[in-house]
Amino acid sequence: MRTKRDSTNGPVAHGLSRRMNFHEVVICLVGLASSAWAGAADAEAETAALAAAQAWLAKVDAGQYAESWDEAAQSFRSAMTKERWTETLTAVRKPLGKVSERKLLSKKYTESLPNAPPGKYVVIQFETKFDNKKATETIVPTSEKDGKWRVSGYFIK
Repeated sequence: MRTKRDSTNGPVAHGLSRRMNFHEVVICLVGLASSAWAGAADAEAETAALAAAQAWLAKVDAGQYAESWDEAAQSFRSAMTKERWTETLTAVRKPLGKVSERKLLSKKYTESLPNAPPGKYVVIQFETKFDNKKATETIVPTSEKDGKWRVSGYFIK
């Protein structure tokens, strides 16, 4: 590669000064650091949301459906009464039997979900073995105004 001297910036290759290349490298490093920080923040959110989901699922697994409603996110409680939640969950979970095994399939932080307001969410999926059937459970905790993660959605397929 041919280089020539530039009186202010040292050697020049292909028309770019060494100083210009240094600035580009610094910009790239700042971008990488920001991405790493965002990734760490997402991982921290995923960990907190997973802990909240597991504590909430323990209540559901124990048949404490009313208590699970009490500890759910405001959006969850606004969408369904405690009585309806208890009736619905009894109808869905009773035929499945008790949980014998639950394996984490995935967890993903997001700030947008279909048909939901913008916010902080983690979509968590478990492969769950019940006494009478195997199913995929999807739990969606959200970070509420007080900073606590609470379940805003629960689906069994």
